[in-house]
Amino acid sequence: MIERACCCCTILLLLLSINRAEAHPHVWVTFHSEVVYAADGSMTGVRHDWTFDDMFSAYALQGISHAKKGQYTRQELAALAQTNVDSLKEYDYFTYARADGKKLKFADPVDYWLEYKDAALTLHFTLPLKTPVSAKAMKIEVYDPSIFVDFEFAKDTPVSLSGAPQCLATYDLPHQPTPTEQARLSELDAVPLDPSSTYGEIFANKILVKCP
Repeated sequence: MIERACCCCTILLLLLSINRAEAHPHVWVTFHSEVVYAADGSMTGVRHDWTFDDMFSAYALQGISHAKKGQYTRQELAALAQTNVDSLKEYDYFTYARADGKKLKFADPVDYWLEYKDAALTLHFTLPLKTPVSAKAMKIEVYDPSIFVDFEFAKDTPVSLSGAPQCLATYDLPHQPTPTEQARLSELDAVPLDPSSTYGEIFANKILVKCP
């Protein structure tokens, strides 16, 4: 499976097709999210910037043609970006949202592209809602249910708002594992989670938006 992923030269297809029993987590992502609003005050989507760890970025770039050593242009990475967003669909883009407690559905990503900087790849993409929605309370969670990918908020400006000047955005970090949870995490290599498991939800990164 690793050989197949390498031939495809894709970040996310690789991390989702490797045997998940090998390590938990296997890939580390630092991210910034911008919650996007329309002029009428309705939320229209989420804009993500996901930066992958340098070791995984180097592995994913194997076989990618580029004109200058150590540099990759947006155009040179275009095919890789396309494959990445295509492979994410099956996994709901690791993004889950609720408006006043009601679950929301996202459409396919738009404005997606890859950037290479400081030895790391960053995937930029926007997830539009299928139907824009107005709500007093928005909750957006970013996590991998299987804990194969570790998501961490960026240190500088982890969350921002676009077009919602009267709303307030905050965020909650994942809670520290209890002794029982830590014991379960330590067993994942030997006893991996079922593919349908949502265990990772308890370690979700939460974005909270309050509007008048």
